[in-house]
Amino acid sequence: MTIEKDIAQALAAADAVSGGPDSGAPDAHVGHAYTVDKAAYLRRLKRIEGQVRGIARMVDEDKYCIDILTQVSAINKALHAVSLGLLEDHIAHCVVGAARDAEATGNPQLVQDKVKEAADAIGRLLR
Repeated sequence: MTIEKDIAQALAAADAVSGGPDSGAPDAHVGHAYTVDKAAYLRRLKRIEGQVRGIARMVDEDKYCIDILTQVSAINKALHAVSLGLLEDHIAHCVVGAARDAEATGNPQLVQDKVKEAADAIGRLLR
């Protein structure tokens, strides 16, 4: 499949979700993708921060190793959920925005760079 078809499909998908490019909705490629859900992300991260402090307290109080490891696992799962949410937001916002910019400017490198950036982020998450 060519990059032009990829761009067209991404734009069609974005338009289907947003109500179309002329729907009066604000441009999806302004600001950061997570801005809409920033408060929710901050709540989740503060909860995770509290869990980390709890683990430090458990270590300080010489709690059972398996109990500590269970809490570490819960934190890893919570961070994974935050990461996936941010990645989904990035693809829906930044990659689709780059596809729009690529179509408008005729420069497919714009979307290729964003796709590579997302692929690299996925690779880091899988390590």
